[in-house]
Amino acid sequence: MDTTGILDEALERLHAAGPERNGWLSNHGPMAVEALVRHGQAPVVHRWLDHYRTKLEDMPPLNTPITEATWREALGDPARIADWARYFERETSERPWREVLARWWPRLLPGIAGGATHPVIRTGHAVRTLLDGEETAPRVVELAHALGYWAARHQPLADLATFAPAPDAATALDAVRPVPLQEGGIRDRLDQLTGFPLWGLAPGPEEARERLTELVAAATHRYATHGHGEPIMLVHAATAPNAVLRTLPALPRELWAASLAAAWTASAAVTAAYAPDRPAPYKATCLTAEEVFEQAAAHGDDHTIKFTDTALDVGDRLALAAAARSIALNPPVFQR
Repeated sequence: MDTTGILDEALERLHAAGPERNGWLSNHGPMAVEALVRHGQAPVVHRWLDHYRTKLEDMPPLNTPITEATWREALGDPARIADWARYFERETSERPWREVLARWWPRLLPGIAGGATHPVIRTGHAVRTLLDGEETAPRVVELAHALGYWAARHQPLADLATFAPAPDAATALDAVRPVPLQEGGIRDRLDQLTGFPLWGLAPGPEEARERLTELVAAATHRYATHGHGEPIMLVHAATAPNAVLRTLPALPRELWAASLAAAWTASAAVTAAYAPDRPAPYKATCLTAEEVFEQAAAHGDDHTIKFTDTALDVGDRLALAAAARSIALNPPVFQR
């Protein structure tokens, strides 16, 4: 829980900006500052933002208001990003945010891979803050912008085949077939997907939560040996399902099983898109969780900060080694 006020200050600084820059790249600012504050790095947040603000672009101009009668035609239209942000600002000002989330979660879930999974990750950070602390105006607006980004970038995958079942999450990730042409951006790669191993089914909500927790751990651990395939993009194989896991407590339990299935699809899709030919050795770390996150904060890369945040949720030695691996693989923002 943030008692410094810095998180709200940072979010207010960020909300004049749009969720993307250069037509596609995501604004990671809200997610990174939430993780920094959560892990005791509030004093560095404004310095980090001062550096990051050069990457931000203003929120695009409004187009046409989105209504209950017109939202379907606007779903998945990135030209309506500002309209979607305004729509969810209005929705969350008129009714409780949990009600808005529960209503829209099943509508948005099929498009979890949209925006390279950044919208669902941003949603997970926003929900975690609202669940753990005071429901301040900047935090509710942050959820509105996250949901708006997801709606604008909503991108369902094509119908995919189901391959042989896997007994656990780690085996399932190992069995994911890489896309044949490992070139281009994630949209080009997702178009090549053919199917995934059968995993990610649950008979009830508690089993769904347990298997989602297992998936987050398996994807985090796998980064230690496979993150070199694409050090930035492969963090999302862990951070996307973790965003879903963080959101579960705010959702009706009847949505948990579908949430697990969607999280598995997102993690498997990123894995298929960027998997390297073979694993690589990694070094164990003797650092504590606090020390690993301090290194990530000093490193400054937004993806590294967010992945380390997820690794700390997993919390075991291999997860911390994976976080240390991300710090080593990704170029630092700040000179160390």
